[in-house]
Amino acid sequence: MANPAPASGLAITEHRLANGLRVVLSEDHLTPVTAVCLWYDVGSRHEVKGRTGLAHLFEHLMFQGSANVSNNGHFELVQGAGGSLNGTTSFERTNYFETMPAHQLELALWLEADRMGSLLAALDETSMENQRDVVKNERRQRYDNVPYGTAFEKLTALSFPDGHPYHHTPIGSMADLDAATLEDARAFFRTYYAPNNAVLAIVGDLDPERTIAWVEKYFGSIPAHDGKQPPRDGTLPETLGAEVRELIREDVPSRALMAAYRLPHDGTREADAADLALTILGSGESSRLYNRLVRRDRTAVAAGFGLLRLAGAPSLGWLDVKAGGDATLEQIEAAVDEELARFAAEGPTAEELERAQAQIEREWLDRLTTVAGRADELCRYAVLFGDPKLVDGALPKVLDVTAEEVRAVAAARLRPDNRAVLVYEPTGGDADDSNDSDEEAAA
Repeated sequence: MANPAPASGLAITEHRLANGLRVVLSEDHLTPVTAVCLWYDVGSRHEVKGRTGLAHLFEHLMFQGSANVSNNGHFELVQGAGGSLNGTTSFERTNYFETMPAHQLELALWLEADRMGSLLAALDETSMENQRDVVKNERRQRYDNVPYGTAFEKLTALSFPDGHPYHHTPIGSMADLDAATLEDARAFFRTYYAPNNAVLAIVGDLDPERTIAWVEKYFGSIPAHDGKQPPRDGTLPETLGAEVRELIREDVPSRALMAAYRLPHDGTREADAADLALTILGSGESSRLYNRLVRRDRTAVAAGFGLLRLAGAPSLGWLDVKAGGDATLEQIEAAVDEELARFAAEGPTAEELERAQAQIEREWLDRLTTVAGRADELCRYAVLFGDPKLVDGALPKVLDVTAEEVRAVAAARLRPDNRAVLVYEPTGGDADDSNDSDEEAAA
């Protein structure tokens, strides 16, 4: 299903239905495949205290049937037609997506419209309890019962103060999942699952006129809803102001040092500079931290540094180092601080900057190679930044960042007084590796 993106940029057209649904089309006839991506402007940042995890729970409920599609029918119809599908929830949005043979595009559009317009007809206590149990089990499997599994939510809670919309992660707490009622779910749907709170991107082998006719046919009669409140203000100081630290004694495979640094908001030039800095410092086996800690000092078996981009709050730089042998975390932390201080003072070499920009360029182009990747990015830029056409300028902006800008953002943000730190000390026993993520998938 590979579809190289046009060298001169994506062919993008926009439409808006009378009920407020934004529709973005990108026509590409290289292969007979079409992607449908629907972003709702709702994520965990829209939740209120006592009802965390509701956005993610509702993502699961969206696959439990609607007025004309029962139980697991959405999966069965798409997969039976040769397509693939899923949905995810993040801090800032919930998305649903299908990749279909081009001649099955109408089916995907009908399915998405049916659950947008009629899910409440099928939402009952049985489906609510079923998916509540599924999400609670997912929390156990991915967070509570795996080594380092709660690191993501612990660092998030340390980085954002209590009451901040990003203080909790999309998975939610067990207590809040238990407390959610059927009426909570119905009110959530009525508020956020409205056409005027969504962007629909369709990319691939499509006929624009016929596609818009289908969108009008299936989505046009769904009423808008004006009850949504904006998310709470996520504004915070650029830095934490002082280091916060937590020691965790758990049954984990090895000692670990993890940290989160407040970084610039997504969509800014400074965020691109921070991305380049973290790529140079901690992405892959050629990175500075890997070379220092794993190859040279041999105090660690793994060392990574990555960026969690956030638009409505400061982004977070995630440091993750697993100790090796008898190395102490004090040794590792001292080496990390030394490398960050040196980078803040000297900045990247010309070769390092070129390599980091090439790495980000390759990752970006790999994403745009698929119709699904392109559809998702068009939705992202439409929902978070107001204009899907900004996708064409994203890569040139990264390639335009200078070494001094990379050094400056490192000097301003990658400091001990701007980080939340977790220190893991093993208590003994066996455990498996875990995988933390800011997104929760339906399947």
